[in-house]
Amino acid sequence: MGVEELSTDAEGNAKVTAKPGKKESVFHRLYVGTGAFDVVGKRKRWYVFFGALVLVCLLSMIVRGFNLGIEFEGGTQIQMPANGIHGVITEDQAKASFQKALGHPAAEAQKVGTGNASTIQIRTETLNAADVAKLKQGLFQDLGPKGTNNQPSVQAISDSAVSASWGGEISQKALIALAVFLVAVVIFLGIYFDLRMAAAALVSLLHDILVTAGVYSLVGFEVTPATVIGLLTILGFSLYDTVVVFDKVRENTRGLLGLTRRTYGEAANLALNQTLMRSFNTAFIALLPILGLLIVGYVLLGSGTLQDLALVQLTGTLVGVLSSVALATPLLVDFKMRDPKYQQQAERVRQRRASQERKAAGDDFDASDDDALAKELRKEKAYAAAAGVPARIQKQRPAGKRKR
Repeated sequence: MGVEELSTDAEGNAKVTAKPGKKESVFHRLYVGTGAFDVVGKRKRWYVFFGALVLVCLLSMIVRGFNLGIEFEGGTQIQMPANGIHGVITEDQAKASFQKALGHPAAEAQKVGTGNASTIQIRTETLNAADVAKLKQGLFQDLGPKGTNNQPSVQAISDSAVSASWGGEISQKALIALAVFLVAVVIFLGIYFDLRMAAAALVSLLHDILVTAGVYSLVGFEVTPATVIGLLTILGFSLYDTVVVFDKVRENTRGLLGLTRRTYGEAANLALNQTLMRSFNTAFIALLPILGLLIVGYVLLGSGTLQDLALVQLTGTLVGVLSSVALATPLLVDFKMRDPKYQQQAERVRQRRASQERKAAGDDFDASDDDALAKELRKEKAYAAAAGVPARIQKQRPAGKRKR
């Protein structure tokens, strides 16, 4: 396959001509954006893919559930410096000391931060004051965590209790914020574009929410308030990418009903190709600070709020750019093609192309077309009349005689 060259015809319309020689690369097609990727035409395959993805995520959320953090389940958190009299304190040492002091294992122990600023966090079910005091004493005797003065001290061990109702309030407010956001999106897109574009964008946003939540359920990431905040932030990115594509679709389809060059689906697919590189570049640029946040939160500072925030943003950004490209626009085409006006326009496009193919093949007469039939009959009559007229022969004068 040769390289495609973008040029314009006499009417100023863009056209693609093939140049033999080098093979066209994927990056060239992305950069040129001439409609080489038939996303809309193969939308049924994408529907199957997204449907299977959503089904797997829903099953995981129903069967596996979520790994809720202490903020949602409630409990007690013990925190102490990771430097003790015997050196660096590990998570396993903290769990062993916890079980020795209370007779049952801790729910979770993790290291946060690096160097002298690192700490050990132990999470467990809600403990009473006596158990907390007993646990602190046991941790001090076994591990001897050092305080700010670099001396072992019981005061270096702190505790905090979290009520499950606090996490419930966060969840309730997050759901209210999500509902308000979705309603505002529908109103905005309905005014700026139309209701069919708003419906396609809304379905895409709901898909992003379900898949991101499903990934957390599948992988077992801990759900914290930072996760909820990150989930709300990725919706804005997904909406932005969808609006960019839809704006190009509207530009390409302006006055389309009076034209017969391409159908609505073809114009939308062309718009999609023209914005593919922009969507990928935007996603790539957005992923760079997210990856930096993830590295800082996980490698340098340990598991914590930054890691939770980065994980949900990383997942949501990838899912959002995929759905805005391969789900929102195909859905918009299906919604639009239910309108009889666009169906009739598509039929006119097919008729025009069929006529062009007949002319290119040298057979431009259609007996079912009354106008074409009448024109053909008039031509036949003209030919017959011309054949019946005798040819006029000019008389030659005898040689030597001249007219005076």
